[in-house]
Amino acid sequence: MSSSEPPASNGSKDEKDVGLPSYSSPADSQEGAIHSDSWATRNGLNLESFKKRGDYDTGVVELERSMKPRHLHMIAIGGSIGAGFFVGSGSALSTGGPATLLIDFLIIGVMMFNVVYALGELAVMYPVSGGFYTYATRFIDPSWGFAMGYNYVLQWAVVVPLELTVCAISISYWNQEVSSGVWITVFYVFIIIVNVFGTLGYAEEEFWASILKLSATVIFMIICLICVLGGGPADGRYSEYYGARLWYDPGAFVNGFKGFCAVFVTAAFSFSGTELVGLAAAEARNPAKALPGAIKQVFWRITLFYILGLTFVGLLIPSNDTHLLNATSSNDVTASPFVLVGQYAGLPGFDHFMNFIILVSVVSIGMSGVYGGSRTLTALSQQGYAPKIFSYVDRSGRPLFSVGLLLAFGLLAYINLAAAGPDIFDWLLALSGLAALFTWGSICLSHIRFRHAWAYHGHTLDEIPFKAIGGVYGSYLGVILIVLVLIAQFYVAIAPPGQDELNDAAGFFMSYLALPVVILFWVIGYAWKRTGWLRTSQIDVDTGRREVDWEEINAYRAHLASLPAWRRILNIVF
Repeated sequence: MSSSEPPASNGSKDEKDVGLPSYSSPADSQEGAIHSDSWATRNGLNLESFKKRGDYDTGVVELERSMKPRHLHMIAIGGSIGAGFFVGSGSALSTGGPATLLIDFLIIGVMMFNVVYALGELAVMYPVSGGFYTYATRFIDPSWGFAMGYNYVLQWAVVVPLELTVCAISISYWNQEVSSGVWITVFYVFIIIVNVFGTLGYAEEEFWASILKLSATVIFMIICLICVLGGGPADGRYSEYYGARLWYDPGAFVNGFKGFCAVFVTAAFSFSGTELVGLAAAEARNPAKALPGAIKQVFWRITLFYILGLTFVGLLIPSNDTHLLNATSSNDVTASPFVLVGQYAGLPGFDHFMNFIILVSVVSIGMSGVYGGSRTLTALSQQGYAPKIFSYVDRSGRPLFSVGLLLAFGLLAYINLAAAGPDIFDWLLALSGLAALFTWGSICLSHIRFRHAWAYHGHTLDEIPFKAIGGVYGSYLGVILIVLVLIAQFYVAIAPPGQDELNDAAGFFMSYLALPVVILFWVIGYAWKRTGWLRTSQIDVDTGRREVDWEEINAYRAHLASLPAWRRILNIVF
């Protein structure tokens, strides 16, 4: 550690009095795992790779650090683009209209911008796997951290079978003769095979899948621009100037204020997984260098892909389109506006191309579910919040039993084949509907409490290697927006759009089940650990901090300060 940084304190003695989990110093662990094992063992391709890692011990989880900057960048910019964006946007359009679709996604985008930057600041300083849970435990309340850890595991555990089901629905667009169970099995086996390769398998799959998703979205937007201007084929709907006619008829807003509130949950689900870049940073070779650049990519995904892409959707697909209104579920790919544009434009094959992209996206999110859930479960086990068996990491760096449990949840996809399957699955889906909002709120609150404790212990902002653009105020804005979205969804759960009467109990909990589940997890955590809200003096901000090259950082900051104002602004978002 450079002399330009003040020596780290030993943390508050009060911390030991409340039963907080321990945090080992980075100085005591390697920056990355160094192996003398063979290439096949390191990549999980022989029986030797399944044995327990010899340098593995309790404390901070040390997984295989094989992710490269290119992996983090693509996970950040394209990793979470999936069924919520490509398919769920159709149901959101029919519920709220094009203006509501745009405004709600923009609000969630502003929220996510602050969430990811707050996460980036924390992840560069304290790069531990399962970071969302450990930050809540460390900076807010160990019982709340317990709740957030299990909430996040459950969120992804439910998403895995959901995405497998949507894979089968995507295939049925081409072939309805073969049973959905066959396609569920095919993609389930594929996800298992990719997970054999551990972190590197997930990283490479996400890298290439993200490139494909982003390229397809760019192609879609170019075609949409041509169609809006009236350059579509003569036998299609967009052969003359289309403009913003759909914002006037059938209208920019549908279902009034209820419709506006209802679309928030779809927008939140569409952004789920954005935070995975912080989780993946713990398995990068040099997070302090790779993560800031990856975080900046989130701005472009929000601006170019979500906002611009959905603007075109609202200009070309009417909110009262029969395909949207008659969709069998929010995962019905025939109701995807991205598929419908190709059909209505008279572009042979384009709808099939977009359906293929949806299929790739859904498989990608399923992979993310196994990755995110297993890493968080491993962190819970390491801190004594889950059975010890889930802390097992093999010689190729895979948290073997944690991955196995998340893959086992994928078997729930077969429930849909039963007569009562869809009803059961709707309840499972309700568990993850709002779960991400609690995770994001915890990240922002952890950042706020970290900053307060950082100042309390005598540190300055100059000692933070990577700072969130909005600072603590950005995190306050994130928390406020999350609370408002939860209130809006509570209102919709009581009084759904499109009906005058109030919702029944089943309908309410179908929309708001995540809240009682989180409260239940918090009660269990409190009963087990008997710890509550941490006072600022109890928060240890020094133990477990990553050592960074302050000479290099200070030289880089001096270089930035010497640049013209326009170059400094560009550096913020590039």
